[in-house]
Amino acid sequence: MNAQTVLGWAAFGLYAAATFAAFGYLFSKDSRASRMMLALLVAGVVLHAAGFAARTAAFWAFPENRFFLPVSSYYGALSYMALALAGVFLAVEGRKRLGILGAFVLPWATLALGAAVAFARPDAGSLEPNLRSYWLNLHPLVLMTAYAALANAFGVGVALLVQERQIKSRKPGELCYRLPSLDELDALNGRVIAFALPLLLLGLGMGLIWSYRVWGSPWAAEPKEILALVTAGIYGIFLWLRYGAGQRGRRPVLVSMGGFVLLLATFFGAELMSGRHGYLGGR
Repeated sequence: MNAQTVLGWAAFGLYAAATFAAFGYLFSKDSRASRMMLALLVAGVVLHAAGFAARTAAFWAFPENRFFLPVSSYYGALSYMALALAGVFLAVEGRKRLGILGAFVLPWATLALGAAVAFARPDAGSLEPNLRSYWLNLHPLVLMTAYAALANAFGVGVALLVQERQIKSRKPGELCYRLPSLDELDALNGRVIAFALPLLLLGLGMGLIWSYRVWGSPWAAEPKEILALVTAGIYGIFLWLRYGAGQRGRRPVLVSMGGFVLLLATFFGAELMSGRHGYLGGR
């Protein structure tokens, strides 16, 4: 195995261990589990970043790939998205100290990196001519950073629904008193999506410009493009419900979760039916 594969598996192991520690903290009062989660996650991010750097070096061994980032395959896309997801969670954790949310967020980073190292092809190859553009360093990275933020928001939304159910039950468990309040979860969910949606729209706009420059038309009406716009629209509806109509709690959160389900369909399912975006198949 090469360096990027070894580092990728090592980072996956640390992410998985951090996820188990997060669940341990969720169901116990032991603050050591939270500290362990954070330490394991930081170590995982460091190794993951080193693996991404090793992959970049292997990618740049092809002269035509020089100075482009290795995100033109499922392996590169999933690896970067997992890294961004873990990074966004660390940023939120650094500000809010809500370690208990790790159990709702970190599984996504673990699954994304696990899918990359277990199922995607890590080999680096020569970029197709249409991809040799500075847009490759902008369009996918902006979109996947938005995806990572929205995955964090999904985790916060799950925690909100769990907390709401606990509060409405006649006998709320100890978890009710350990999760953040509904107001705090609702506010955090709204702020993360308000940060992510402009990134999502910016990434989509970059894709339209890139498409126009390569194919002469910005829009091909492919399933991936259609689903991406519908996804952005659903998150726009969430923001209107949350901040325009002043609604809080279950209804807007369920709308945002519907957006995340479509986001997953956009990234994985529609890829199989998209011609222009077929390069993400690992070729």
